[in-house]
Amino acid sequence: MNTDIKLSNADFRLLSIVWENEPIASPELCKHAEEKLGWKRTTTYTVLKRLCDKNLLKNENTIVTALMSREENQRTESRQVLERSFNGSLPQFIAAFLDGGKISLTEAEKIKRLIDEYREGK
Repeated sequence: MNTDIKLSNADFRLLSIVWENEPIASPELCKHAEEKLGWKRTTTYTVLKRLCDKNLLKNENTIVTALMSREENQRTESRQVLERSFNGSLPQFIAAFLDGGKISLTEAEKIKRLIDEYREGK
């Protein structure tokens, strides 16, 4: 999967509707976009075409499906932020994210377990 995908807010919002409802017929997608986003049919089809051109959605026989899962998107976008804003430094990202904030003991324990699971050499 392409790790240098650029998603606009509009792209992400339409992708979210697809992820929640797929497979979904394109007319039904237009109805959801109108209800949730206030978009006209033409706007939905414009964004849909752009996402198909980026190989993120497939619109085959009016049935729209995602070619990238929400989880894949989260991994890709988080890596892009880490590289672009923190020179690839996870400790710098975590320090910036937590700066001035508090996390609960439960959240801290979950993060510690994740780090332990992904630690090199395990």
